[in-house]
Amino acid sequence: MKFTTQHFLLFLCFFSVFAACRKDEIITDRGAKPGFSTDSVLFDTVFTTVGSTTRLFKIYNTNSQALNISRAYLATGSTSQFRMNIDGVSGTSIADIEIMAGDSLFVFVQVTVNPTNQNAPLLIRDSIVFETNGNSQHVMLTAIGQDVHLHKPDHFPTNGLPPYSIIDCNTIWSNDKPHLIFGYAVVDEGCTLTITAGTRVHLGVRGVLWVYDGGTLVVQGAKDNEVVFQGSRLEPDYQDVPGQWGKIWLSAGSLNNKIDWAIIKNGSIGVQADTLGASTSPTLVISNTIIKNMSAAAIYGQGSYIYGYNCVFANCGQYAGAFTIGGRYRFEHCTFANFTNGSRSTPLLALNNYYVDITNTIQIRDLDSAYFGNCILYGDLEEEIGLDSSTFGGVFSYKFDHCIIKTALNTSDALHYEFAYPNVDPGFKDISTNNYRLYSASSFAVDKGTTDIFIGTDLDFKPRPNSSTTSLPDIGAYEFY
Repeated sequence: MKFTTQHFLLFLCFFSVFAACRKDEIITDRGAKPGFSTDSVLFDTVFTTVGSTTRLFKIYNTNSQALNISRAYLATGSTSQFRMNIDGVSGTSIADIEIMAGDSLFVFVQVTVNPTNQNAPLLIRDSIVFETNGNSQHVMLTAIGQDVHLHKPDHFPTNGLPPYSIIDCNTIWSNDKPHLIFGYAVVDEGCTLTITAGTRVHLGVRGVLWVYDGGTLVVQGAKDNEVVFQGSRLEPDYQDVPGQWGKIWLSAGSLNNKIDWAIIKNGSIGVQADTLGASTSPTLVISNTIIKNMSAAAIYGQGSYIYGYNCVFANCGQYAGAFTIGGRYRFEHCTFANFTNGSRSTPLLALNNYYVDITNTIQIRDLDSAYFGNCILYGDLEEEIGLDSSTFGGVFSYKFDHCIIKTALNTSDALHYEFAYPNVDPGFKDISTNNYRLYSASSFAVDKGTTDIFIGTDLDFKPRPNSSTTSLPDIGAYEFY
């Protein structure tokens, strides 16, 4: 018999089918076992009852035949605080997981920390055990758990108000363990919430600390022991992500609010202070505070009265400072800085003295005063000062006194500009890391301030020159040393 072309093609077909069958066969050799993309999974701080983000890793089959993992299970079984899902199947123990030759599967892991009443963080450990062809392999699971003071809604109004909880009247939040807010946590009328140095306040998605009409917020941080407000996700991927929570809201009628030595970051609006009307004392005094990485604005006033000093308002999606519907504002030795790589179209500072009501009628609200003394207002847009004065009249009073400002406006008018320095680089140390200190003695902001404004120490608690010294203070929140 001659070996024809037909015989050759038939041989190829038979060989291909045979090879495919061999590839699909389960390999049972003890030396055949899966590989893993990691040998350990670490979760950063996870709050009690809240759960965590999902971590994942991959299982690989590098063999030339299919591989069957006879069982994958959590070592501590049903008591585990971890949860796993392998290729869409969830459980504490999963049997007969088949992986084709050269293929891979995803393993998803989550953890929930049970309440512990422990102030200090606790370490939670477990492992996923994989049994294959008589082999046992482990992927270690580790999480840092933290008990919290939990504030979650227990009022669910039907009149359009959001779900909220009411904070006990005249209470003090200490730094024994973090406070975690879901929904709106309300400081009620006639009540004061005091937050002491070193306290961490975490807010969930759209979480708001709301100081209601007649309520008061007092934040009492300290140098190197600031009160920190941030989101509830503590993984490294979230450390500089804006928009993770709502805002600190000082609503109309709240009074005598004070924020000293705080770090407020990664929300939508850092602090919003609403209309109070005529007042002889500020709605808010904010000092020695950094507000950064907000998706909308660092500090937002609506017809309010705010006094701020030694503050940094920086790196926000829209405004570092927005002061609308009139009001009174005074900022001394503050740094307003916005470097967002072209991701915004709004100036870092907005001033406005009117609003349009529901009947489309313009309502004038006097901007009695917006004073910026020894301040830096600088960013990466050509125009960083937004002045929006009503054409129908009303007071629109503002002044930049010994300030560095990024603007194309005419700064020769002494009524509004006194020793203003337009469009000169202040000399920040490192804008990429939100470090708005001055990089050297040659930074332009050095010795350009006036001693008529005297804030004795800077945001690093370093002394500033005063009228009895020969040198001048530096412009901005930081003195160069």
